[in-house]
Amino acid sequence: MLKLASRAAALVLASCAALSVAAPAAAAPPSAWAFAKRPTVSQMAISPDGKHIAGIVSPDGKNTFVAVWRTEAPNAAPKLTPAGKGQEVWGLEFIKNDRLLVYVQQLLDTSFGGGRTRTHIGRPLIMSLDGSSVLPLLPPTRGSAEAEYLDAIDAPSPIDALPHEPRHILVQDSGPSGRDIYKVDVYTGQAARQALGSGKFFDEQVDLKGEVRARQELGYQDGNAYIAQWIKNPVTNRWEEHFRWFAKDREGMSIIGFTPDPNIAYLSNNRGRDKAAVYEYSIKDRKLLEPVFEHKLFEASGVLRSSAAADRGRLLGFAYNAEATKRFWVDEKLAAADRTIRQSLGVKTTQIDWTDPGTGQTARITVPDGFDTQIVGFSDDLSKLLVEKSGPKLPPEYYLLDNGKLTLLGKSNADIDVNALGDTKVVQYRARDGLVIPAFLTMPPASMGKGPFPAIIVPHGGPWSRDEYSWDVTGWTQYFAARGYAVLQPQFRGSDGWGQKLWRAGDAEWGQKMQDDLDDGAKWMIDQRIAAPDRIAMHGYSYGGYAAYAAAVRPNGLYQCAIAGAGVAEPGNFNRDTYEDRLLREYQSPTIKGLSAMKEVDKINIPLFIYHGDRDQIVPLKETIAMTGKLRGAGRNFKYLELADMGHTINTWSPDNAKTVLETIEGWLKNDCGPGGL
Repeated sequence: MLKLASRAAALVLASCAALSVAAPAAAAPPSAWAFAKRPTVSQMAISPDGKHIAGIVSPDGKNTFVAVWRTEAPNAAPKLTPAGKGQEVWGLEFIKNDRLLVYVQQLLDTSFGGGRTRTHIGRPLIMSLDGSSVLPLLPPTRGSAEAEYLDAIDAPSPIDALPHEPRHILVQDSGPSGRDIYKVDVYTGQAARQALGSGKFFDEQVDLKGEVRARQELGYQDGNAYIAQWIKNPVTNRWEEHFRWFAKDREGMSIIGFTPDPNIAYLSNNRGRDKAAVYEYSIKDRKLLEPVFEHKLFEASGVLRSSAAADRGRLLGFAYNAEATKRFWVDEKLAAADRTIRQSLGVKTTQIDWTDPGTGQTARITVPDGFDTQIVGFSDDLSKLLVEKSGPKLPPEYYLLDNGKLTLLGKSNADIDVNALGDTKVVQYRARDGLVIPAFLTMPPASMGKGPFPAIIVPHGGPWSRDEYSWDVTGWTQYFAARGYAVLQPQFRGSDGWGQKLWRAGDAEWGQKMQDDLDDGAKWMIDQRIAAPDRIAMHGYSYGGYAAYAAAVRPNGLYQCAIAGAGVAEPGNFNRDTYEDRLLREYQSPTIKGLSAMKEVDKINIPLFIYHGDRDQIVPLKETIAMTGKLRGAGRNFKYLELADMGHTINTWSPDNAKTVLETIEGWLKNDCGPGGL
């Protein structure tokens, strides 16, 4: 057990004991608070020189601190720095060896612009390791109420850490002054403008010398929106358009980084492909070269390069989307370390049959069994690596690999007994039209028998999103699996990250074929004797909340009840929002068509539980207010819970919000879901 100096610090890493503990034969389900509270430790990062580790810690599950350790003494008490009054730390990263970029958020109430706004705002701060110096990422704008309001809601963002410059980083503004780019002194906060911004350009990319050399343009040709890639010529120093693609086609190409050769860039491309790949692109010849990384079954998602000043840009590996985000290391040292880490921390794998939804190609693939490990950070010289061990059945644990020695730094949630959780498997089933649907199935603990079990279908939000084989920070899978429910997370058509075919198959199919995929998942669970046919519910949030409404409207007889969190009840409202954006009008708006639960409340014949946060700025609360009014007028069976100070995204939920959601859903399923409860 680590010995820490203060009581607060002692609670931070109280979980850092022996790596293996004898498991009991059976364990009680973890409490809602165990899932809902802030992690004991999270968001860990390592400094470029490898001398320090930083993370977010929460001794009491509510308040958050920035913690800093010395890597030469990882078992010593960390230095804790609290967030400001009324603020919460939700992210951090090293920008220099002795400076952190810390992201904090707080509540914002304003009546600027004639209407009352209640939301959460986030802003980045430059912080010294001991917390004695805290500076805004950019000096705040002064002079008008409008400027101060926009400063609050449009935070600047870092573009490049400029490792070759000891005092400066590049920052892009997004507030009232536009998208100007500044060089910021991280010790004084002084900012010098380097380039004027423009509403016409976005996605600026910096080369290895810290110069902005790529940007994209939103333009129009014959009335059609396009995205053009501009690159600054390394010889003439002039901006030149290289290629463009039309929003309506949704086959993008974009520069994602530069190589040590100023004439060669990395480019992400899915033009004419079901799966995106990474290519090299010749700037001089304006030519797409051969792919440097592609996967036949999954999408390439990024390039991993050295950020050390000595060998900046050296290729280290690639990222791709499989059952979870994975990294393929081409650097021999990192590849060898990755193998050693996986063996030392007991990663187990299994092989499954996999059918690619896009091509129908089948293969045997290897997936983790319960948890996996990932190198999430490293010093510039690669002598010290930061490792995360986590999975659907294991809250994240953090380790330091220092010259071959692994040290446990902390566990994010030691209060959760993993022996009380269920196993999650990667599965596939066929929709009624033959499309292959990937899914994640979480079963109750083996001690609860073989089933059939009561079951919950949990569609993700988005819908242009996806789930992963990873720890579920919401608790919506394991909280209920530990209580005897089988939980299925279908990657229905319209989900992204699985290839173009599955993604595009959801176009204009809201509540129709997208919903068929969810129903077919429920039927698959019944056929496999996993789900009891008369004990199935649906719980979704955001787009998933829309799906829950649709499940209640459609006459399929599969569900005993439905739970809609912050759900879209009328797709036309969402469609109007996207239509007002000139790019989204062609890129996404045509895909948002289908069933309107708001207009068909008279068809709802199962109980509904609806919940929504009163600070939601993504799916406005008025959407749910209108829906509950319609339900009340139609005399339908529903319960509504409004949660105070809760936003849309999980980082804007307080632990009390998350606890209330879990406990209320649990009680409602037992007592009010269908005849006699689920």
